[in-house]
Amino acid sequence: MERDDELSIMDDEYSSFRGNRMDEADVDEFLRSQGVGVLSLADDGEAYGVPLSFGYDGERLYFVYLRPEETSKKEAFAAETQRASFTCFDAAGKHDWRSVVVEGSIRPIADDEWSTLSETMAENAWFPSLFSEVEPMQDILGWVLDIESATGLRNRA
Repeated sequence: MERDDELSIMDDEYSSFRGNRMDEADVDEFLRSQGVGVLSLADDGEAYGVPLSFGYDGERLYFVYLRPEETSKKEAFAAETQRASFTCFDAAGKHDWRSVVVEGSIRPIADDEWSTLSETMAENAWFPSLFSEVEPMQDILGWVLDIESATGLRNRA
């Protein structure tokens, strides 16, 4: 069997796992309908992925870091990351899933962006009760990922 024939058979055999590309409108709709994903950061070759709620305004992703102590691993990694990646997914079954990967630069929000962060987070972010109400917070930090690229895949049964 020739190599092209082998690849063709493999394409057919695994097509249900690979999914199909989402267009820009589908990616936008998916990000607006979700509220949590995984932010991937890097510091000098060390990776750090953290699940986070997010807000999305069509051009940027907004995050709030809760800092229960003097230092924050998320904050330290974000400050060193040149290009961040954020993955959002929904998997109802092995043949029924969607995922979007967003990449771009990440930075602390500017003072005049707090109201935008607040409004955007209120639109679609999830706020799980991960922290006890009696645990004092040292600070709440706002960060924004300026989207440079966003790609999505989906497979529906």
